[in-house]
Amino acid sequence: MAAKPIAQSGMENFRKVRTSEEESPLPFPNLPPGVVEMKVKEGSKIRNLMSFAMAQMELKGSRQIVFSGCGRAVTKTITCVEIMKRKLGGLHQVTKVRYKTLLEVWENQNPLPGGAAQNLTVHKNVPSICILLSRDPLDPNQTGYQPPEPREVGEDASSPSAKGLKRPPPPTREELLPKKLQVAGASSPQGSGTRDSQTDGHY
Repeated sequence: MAAKPIAQSGMENFRKVRTSEEESPLPFPNLPPGVVEMKVKEGSKIRNLMSFAMAQMELKGSRQIVFSGCGRAVTKTITCVEIMKRKLGGLHQVTKVRYKTLLEVWENQNPLPGGAAQNLTVHKNVPSICILLSRDPLDPNQTGYQPPEPREVGEDASSPSAKGLKRPPPPTREELLPKKLQVAGASSPQGSGTRDSQTDGHY
């Protein structure tokens, strides 16, 4: 029973100093040479990722791009893909899910007197996702394929769906007046011009 607290207190002296991913080839056959891979990390900023990715697809004319992330970065990877699909449209997609090995190096902050610093290397298997986006058609029979989402006609600033329903006309002067004044004006035997001048004095 006494060994468990000692082990726990020993681990508290260790601090994670480095994390690295196991290198593995992309799970997509027949990729063009030099295809851009966007490696999404947990601390990556989506704005920076998308600025670079959109420049590759729009300015440099890349036909395909890959987004990859593992562990806690999986959700951010999917978010980047959805943003690009919405901005560009007409993109074919193939999604591959697998596991990757992370290597974590932990360093002992309180080594024994006269002894060398002790490091621990921890191997962790975490879920990983790779998503290929392509302007060119892909094999629809391969696992994880998704066809381009159909664009809805008129989805722009000038379309009724973007503007919403037609705005109602502005309220009339009578509708803006307090109800008491409207009732009093309606029961008055005088003309509308006299009623308006009287109401203007009280409003």
